[in-house]
Amino acid sequence: MPVAKVALVGDRSPNVVSHTRIPQLLDALAAHDRLVLDAYWIPSEDAEAEGAVRGFDAVWVVPGSPYRSEAGVLAAIRTARTEGIPFLGTCAGFQHALLEFARSACGLPKVAHAENDPDAEDFLIEPLACSLADHEDTVVLEAGSLAQSVIGAERTVERYSCHYGPSRHLDTLREHGLRFSGQDTQGQVRMAELPGHPFFLASLFQPELSGEGSRPHPMVRALARAAVEHAARKVPTHA
Repeated sequence: MPVAKVALVGDRSPNVVSHTRIPQLLDALAAHDRLVLDAYWIPSEDAEAEGAVRGFDAVWVVPGSPYRSEAGVLAAIRTARTEGIPFLGTCAGFQHALLEFARSACGLPKVAHAENDPDAEDFLIEPLACSLADHEDTVVLEAGSLAQSVIGAERTVERYSCHYGPSRHLDTLREHGLRFSGQDTQGQVRMAELPGHPFFLASLFQPELSGEGSRPHPMVRALARAAVEHAARKVPTHA
């Protein structure tokens, strides 16, 4: 199988546990699943450049908000979404995937993320009524969804590290094609995907924190498979 080139978009820090986990997960994917990813960390400010993630086989917007450049993160997500590049967004990556879709695909250019713009008038992402930082919670997965197919169960218990989540305009996002495929037991949105895209999946929880880091979460493994398949499609065939 070909080596897949993956963009890890976010501001890398040794103080963010998920960032320290990712190299372990990549090693495990290569050793146990024979899924080899050539990963490049792209700081959010560098992601502002035109085509910064074009040519990659997958884009993973990793946790660690607030990002130094909201614009850079949104640009990377937009490229992955519109050009069919496999995409995974976790924690803040999930929040910004919704923000990008609302602004670019739903005609809601003024919606904001409360952490990035606390004085905005219209929040898509706002403080959670109960913070999920350092908590585990149940996620119920919709039947027939990519999320359920990837995780292989009707529900899962996952770890969070966040204070913000989606609230308003969710019906508008649904009407424009985004599917909310995972909710908590109270019906609050926790996962999203984009039907028709080769692989577009995002979660408010952090799959990077699953276990002790030696066995990649099914979502991470699924992204790796999608990336390798994307890379394989680019390999020229000879008669």
